[in-house]
Amino acid sequence: MDETKLKIKGKWYYLYRAVDGLGNLVDLRLSKVRDLESTEAFFKQAVATTRRKPEKVTTDKEVSYPKVIRKVLGEKVEHRTNQHLNNPLEQDHRGIKQRYRVMLNFKSARNADQFCQAFDEQRQFFRFRLYKNQEVSNHSRKWHFRRQFYELRNIFKKFTITNKNSATVMQI
Repeated sequence: MDETKLKIKGKWYYLYRAVDGLGNLVDLRLSKVRDLESTEAFFKQAVATTRRKPEKVTTDKEVSYPKVIRKVLGEKVEHRTNQHLNNPLEQDHRGIKQRYRVMLNFKSARNADQFCQAFDEQRQFFRFRLYKNQEVSNHSRKWHFRRQFYELRNIFKKFTITNKNSATVMQI
């Protein structure tokens, strides 16, 4: 679990993100401040999303983490603060940072939250590695992306778009 800073309308916001041991996205949350309440809200949201509590939590040395981990996750959860254990998540922030810099920051917190949710979810959806540094052949990558594309296409085929101004109905 870690947070990174994003600039929205000239003000800094915190994007809390959590990933599991294999690098799969668990949850994310955008917050104006980094304090006990926002950290607690994030951990509760992550537990509600996964419907289970983790055995180990790796964070940086933020002061609010130990208190919130004991309060929300319980005394049995191992809290690790080793800098090197948190490196995969620190590197994972690059994806959002690289995309959001090109967009010249966000104009509103709502748009930033929607973008970060959608970006991380689609990134997770098209992820083809099962674990960090897994060797994957080009053939396997191509097969994976093709399978995901057809899966998405079948999902969108079920939707119908109706234009309110005319009687036109378009099926995707």
